[in-house]
Amino acid sequence: MLIDNKLFYILIFFLAMNLIAFLIMLVDKNKSQRQESERVSEGVLFFLATLFGSLGVYAGMFVFHHKTRKWYFLVGIPLLIIQNLASIYLVYLFLYKGAVL
Repeated sequence: MLIDNKLFYILIFFLAMNLIAFLIMLVDKNKSQRQESERVSEGVLFFLATLFGSLGVYAGMFVFHHKTRKWYFLVGIPLLIIQNLASIYLVYLFLYKGAVL
């Protein structure tokens, strides 16, 4: 097998969270154009970004031109990308290198 099962599940989780975050950005953009009252809160978008969906939120920002004028999205989401990647790296070290945190 080319990839270990543990690493495979981590990658699937990471991809799934980013896809969900990307699609939620699309839903919120559509709702904002139709002036619907029930929109996705910015807190939920940041929460998804914190839960390993930061790349999906960041991609959604620029693909859908959504939340690109908010400074806290332009600064916060890239910082969460760094945090997500560092966390995944720490999990990798723990699982494969036996590093004690």
